[in-house]
Amino acid sequence: MNTRVKRLALPIGGAIAATSMIGATLVTSANAATAPQKKVVSLASASGAQKISNFWTANGGANLKAAASFEGSQQVSGKVKLGGGDAAPDGKAGVVPPIGQEKVTPTKVKNVNLPKTIGKVFFTVGDKEYWCSASSVQSKYHNLVATAGHCVFDEGVQNGALDNWVFIPGYYQGKSPWGIYVGKAAYTHYDFAVYEDYDSDYAFVTVYNGIAYAGEKAVSKTTYDGWQGYKFIDKQEISETEYNKLVDEFGIENAPVTTESSTAETVLPWGTKDGTRARKEVTKDEYDKAASVPKNQNYHQSHRVEKVIVSEAEYNAYTGPGYKKIEDHAYTITHYYLSYWVKKSSTTKYFKLAYVIEYYKDAGRLGDNVGGQGFTWNQKVGQPVYAFGYPAGKHPDGDQPFTGVTPKWCYGKTFAAAAAAKFKAEAQIGLKCSMTAGSSGGPWILKYSSTKRLGYINGVTSLIGDADGNGRIDFATSPYFDAETYSIYKSAANLWSGSIVTKDGDLVTKA
Repeated sequence: MNTRVKRLALPIGGAIAATSMIGATLVTSANAATAPQKKVVSLASASGAQKISNFWTANGGANLKAAASFEGSQQVSGKVKLGGGDAAPDGKAGVVPPIGQEKVTPTKVKNVNLPKTIGKVFFTVGDKEYWCSASSVQSKYHNLVATAGHCVFDEGVQNGALDNWVFIPGYYQGKSPWGIYVGKAAYTHYDFAVYEDYDSDYAFVTVYNGIAYAGEKAVSKTTYDGWQGYKFIDKQEISETEYNKLVDEFGIENAPVTTESSTAETVLPWGTKDGTRARKEVTKDEYDKAASVPKNQNYHQSHRVEKVIVSEAEYNAYTGPGYKKIEDHAYTITHYYLSYWVKKSSTTKYFKLAYVIEYYKDAGRLGDNVGGQGFTWNQKVGQPVYAFGYPAGKHPDGDQPFTGVTPKWCYGKTFAAAAAAKFKAEAQIGLKCSMTAGSSGGPWILKYSSTKRLGYINGVTSLIGDADGNGRIDFATSPYFDAETYSIYKSAANLWSGSIVTKDGDLVTKA
């Protein structure tokens, strides 16, 4: 049995009282229980954020495209009995309204439009790139992301957090329509970060202002050499006179120029006076045809034929012009050479160099660009929710119906769940859902309005599994959001992040 004290009461003076400012009107009682211990880790300083953004944007977003859905160990194995568990309110219910909806009550519609707030979080584990699902959520500075704790925290690595952490709302095949948001600091319950108690498998991450691609520009070689993002050298051919002029102006060491020398060969008639004799390897057919060619033609048969014995592996790997044959259980390759006359000449080309970097602009605050879901806690179990995510993993039977390219959703009523003792999951809520790995961290949204694409985050996908043992994922779980969750959310929701882009469009170089 888990020994930590759970469900610390934190009454807010109203079952459905909405507030318009985090930390201002969500007032706790003087008799409220002590807030739970939270775990806070720094994900990146401003200069560190530059390196992280460069890691994901370099080479046309190659690392983003290489990322795989994060499976970890969050898939419950074997047949599972759902229901039961200790998920229950620890006080009065409370809500924080979505961004832009502080004074508006969402309405229901029949169609399901996907929320703009959802996206993928990318990070690295060792030398591998992975992603989870996540959502923008309401906060004082419009800079907060809600996701699963296991998509941020890992006590097995230095600092206790996963590396190179970014959030990209609306991510699609290497594209970031609203920018890339580098994580600044992450908050979770101490029991999850230290003891891997999945009853608290949630995280709230403050992010810097987004960065968005702004174009390319030529810079000095010094700036180019120190640039850690995507860069390239553009070469423009110029005349020798222009080359010499630039060398005179900047000096041979600093001039933005280079040369390329090459040797050209011109094949001459056989025996040409000012030519030299050369030789090349040809196929057996070409060699046989050259036997009847007169010496006044360009090519003449040479008496150079070489047969070598090689290993079976070398024989199978060889793809050159030589003749391959197995003789007396030996692997042989015969090489044929023709002689010809050639004139060689050297040429030099001159180039002017431009040192080009990709630079970025400040995309603004996350919540200003995509909005932010509301937040709610101590809600009654059994209410209908939408769960969103980017599933991509296989079902236990090997079928892979999802690609992870576009978000999917599940809908249904939650139920109390104690899904797996292995994860200390004694007080979670469950939902019938077929989304596979990759959906971890995706938001569970209560009272979702498809017209406004907003509602109230009431959980995040934590565990998935196959309850009936038929080889198909059929349920997902989430931590139950109670007053402890709200307390940790509130701590993160009041912190400012700032920008990592300077006024002239460069990423900052100092913390």
